[in-house]
Amino acid sequence: MGLRIKEVIKEKGMTVQTLAEKMGINRVGLSNHINGNPSVAILEKIAAALEVPIQELFEKKHEENINGYIEIGNEIFKITSLQDVKNIINRFDGSIL
Repeated sequence: MGLRIKEVIKEKGMTVQTLAEKMGINRVGLSNHINGNPSVAILEKIAAALEVPIQELFEKKHEENINGYIEIGNEIFKITSLQDVKNIINRFDGSIL
């Protein structure tokens, strides 16, 4: 199972540098952890600094067989990926729930 730390950093609008600063370590040290084989303790610290559960740092298995439409009000949205679903949720900011 691979790590997706860089992806989560980007999703959070951060850089390796800003994350390292938040963790109180230098960028090179954090990069070495990210690109190497970090311990559980380091992963816990990274997750805490990113304010995500540690599970978010691991690759997710996505079902790629997504295809459909969602009708919200007078609008119809084509859905072909989990990202499409996330985009719709973000667009409506929970107001459709």
